[in-house]
Amino acid sequence: MNLYSEHYVTQKTERFVNKIWCLDNSIGESLIENKLVLPNGCFNLAIVSGNAIEVHTSKKKYEMNEGIYFCSQMTNKVLVNIQHKTKVTIIQFHGWTLSMFPKYDLGDFTDSIVHINGEELPFKIHTYLDIKTLLDTINVYFEELTFSNPDKDLVEKICEIIKLNNEEISVSEISKTLNLSQRLLQIKFKTATGLTIKKYIQILKFRKSVDQMVNSDLEKLKLTDVALYNKYFDQSHFIKKFKDVTKTTPKTFDPDSYFLSQKR
Repeated sequence: MNLYSEHYVTQKTERFVNKIWCLDNSIGESLIENKLVLPNGCFNLAIVSGNAIEVHTSKKKYEMNEGIYFCSQMTNKVLVNIQHKTKVTIIQFHGWTLSMFPKYDLGDFTDSIVHINGEELPFKIHTYLDIKTLLDTINVYFEELTFSNPDKDLVEKICEIIKLNNEEISVSEISKTLNLSQRLLQIKFKTATGLTIKKYIQILKFRKSVDQMVNSDLEKLKLTDVALYNKYFDQSHFIKKFKDVTKTTPKTFDPDSYFLSQKR
């Protein structure tokens, strides 16, 4: 059984849910420790079954026993230890998804995890759902959400503009595109995501550069090419930003230490 696996939602659901991924040590007899996860501009809903998972963010250590947890936007790498006979299933929401539920103010909520009551969720899940049932549940709910909300809200529009411009756009330019004040954009975006628009763009650029490195021959890949392709000023700027998140350099980066997205 693979420790890490990915499962994909329907095309309509993908508007709000990026994917579902699993860390499965349910038949393991030993602790899996010191694995790392990188920020990616998404929120995660983690479903823990079995014993527990320990997560170290840049703010504190979390002991996640069996239950359901909401994981905010992460801005630095996260260290994960998975106890034996433990499975973690993670629903990965796009950065704009939580803006569809305006009762949540996430403005001061980053690099944090909170234990939640599953009964409070708009869709019904529990800790021992099999992946097929979970996918069916998520698809039914978010396909209906897509149908009932054909128009994009402001946060989704901001994220779409950033993506269309390959993460190379300023808040000022987004403001002009939407014909709205920069202050309004910043307030709405941070309330819904916990991040400034600039920080969100930086995280997306960083992940794109990591994915490029992982899916290339690191022996032959030139860091200057990665830096320029991902619109960093130069190689030294790229290395600095890389170290800010990973605490290591691109040359000493070890992909095997990380849970990284599979190439689809």
